[in-house]
Amino acid sequence: MSTQTGPALDTPPRGHALVPGPKGLPLLGNLPQFGKNPLAFFELLRGHGDMVRWRFGRNRCVFISDPECIGELLTETESTFDQPSLGVAFRAVMGNGLIVARGRDWRRKRSLVQPSVRPKQVKSYAATMASSAVDLADTWSDGQRVDIKREMAALTQKIAVRTIFGVDTPADSEAMGRAMDVAQLEIGKEFAGIGALLPDWVPTPGRARIRKAAAVIDSEVGRVVARHRDGETERPDLLSRLLTAVDESGERLSDEEIRDETVTLYIGGHETTSSTLVWAWYLLSRNPRVREALTEELDRVLGDREPGFEDYAQLTYTQAVVKETLRLYPTIWLITGVAKEGARLGGLPIEEGTRVWSSQWSTHRDARWFPEPEEFRPERWDAERGDEIAEYAWFPFGGGPRVCLGTRFAMVESVLILAVLARRFELDVEPGVIEPVPSLTLQPDRDVLATVRAR
Repeated sequence: MSTQTGPALDTPPRGHALVPGPKGLPLLGNLPQFGKNPLAFFELLRGHGDMVRWRFGRNRCVFISDPECIGELLTETESTFDQPSLGVAFRAVMGNGLIVARGRDWRRKRSLVQPSVRPKQVKSYAATMASSAVDLADTWSDGQRVDIKREMAALTQKIAVRTIFGVDTPADSEAMGRAMDVAQLEIGKEFAGIGALLPDWVPTPGRARIRKAAAVIDSEVGRVVARHRDGETERPDLLSRLLTAVDESGERLSDEEIRDETVTLYIGGHETTSSTLVWAWYLLSRNPRVREALTEELDRVLGDREPGFEDYAQLTYTQAVVKETLRLYPTIWLITGVAKEGARLGGLPIEEGTRVWSSQWSTHRDARWFPEPEEFRPERWDAERGDEIAEYAWFPFGGGPRVCLGTRFAMVESVLILAVLARRFELDVEPGVIEPVPSLTLQPDRDVLATVRAR
């Protein structure tokens, strides 16, 4: 699918003015356009202006592209904007975890989960991240053909299983991985299709598949939780920390809450990082200059040794490669909220019940915020000589009070894995354009095959 689209108007209104978007259909609104290609549709809306009215079925919607308004949406969630219902498929997998919880329930859960992913804890997981990447590197050889999508998924699954569950048995990651693949696909289908408008009680083949996948996830998580409860009381993994966390009233997370937060952490530590790394290898293969600059830094900082957490701060160009990858191919490609009474954006009132949308994909590729937006240029993130980037023009992890708690985990994991593998190898991805598919995360539309070249 092509995600390229030109502006809808010759001089689209910019700034704080609500303007009409493309004309929709009766009952369906703009859902057919959105469902056909959500990323291209968001770029089309951006071409109309910075605050654009449209309809998702009968639902009133506003799409925002101005970073100031995006910042207001992100920072005022929980005050003047609410979390929307994200569909049967999404809820079946994510339950009522941090991503979807609201109000007091969200604040309680955040206070219980946050200590598990603080910098000190992430530092303790860095050795597992690096050693797992070394294990993979030891299986690669010069001239070998690999499926990067499969290799990165297996690697980040292993890291997630080790750091979250504290186990290392293939059955755990394989069963969860297969179920998550189904979940990715079905959530994307429901979200962009007619299923998004169907009542929860309407049975569909997709909903049957997602419930089956969710049952596998429930079974796997339940089995590991039971093993933890029956085993040692002091363990270093994330699940053990969740099991022992208590809120201000002395209450612990219930079994259902443990399940929901574990799945949320698993997706954050596996699905998002895996996708980011696949896109990074794809971009590096297409940009020899960037690949050369990356390996120069790795040789200079690491020499002949493997990276550790203490190297993360020194690997500034490697960090920039990850940031630039997340700009061009943001794993999370959409944020949305529902206006409460009294909501405003850019000084303008937003009618209660209006669903406000913004897209990392669209904003990250706006030439106003990122000169030559289609170019893969990590140098734009250089602290001294890089571009001036407006706040909330780049928001791959969201922002405000609901910013992704796994942000540091994901960044450290991506940088260390890239450092381990790129220090030893270059990956030449086969020719051809790989298009992004917006599902739960932004995924390649096909296998990403590459030839391993030993450095």
